[in-house]
Amino acid sequence: MATKNISLSEDAYNVLVSLRQRENESFSEVVRRMKKKIKLSDFHGILSKEAGEVIEKSIQERRARHRKQHKQRIERLKKEFE
Repeated sequence: MATKNISLSEDAYNVLVSLRQRENESFSEVVRRMKKKIKLSDFHGILSKEAGEVIEKSIQERRARHRKQHKQRIERLKKEFE
């Protein structure tokens, strides 16, 4: 398999080293393992409660606006085809 050389800052290198699960695990194996394990639940808690509430309110407002616009379009179409 072909290889590529990459440059890492010392702190990034230390993060990679800390992610090794076995002493002889290669950095390639660490990166592959990290890629496979990303799950939605990994993002739990990433937002503060307040930020989550702001986003939820925004989504609800957009949905309400969309429903209203949808009803208006339906009514316009009904009038046009009467």
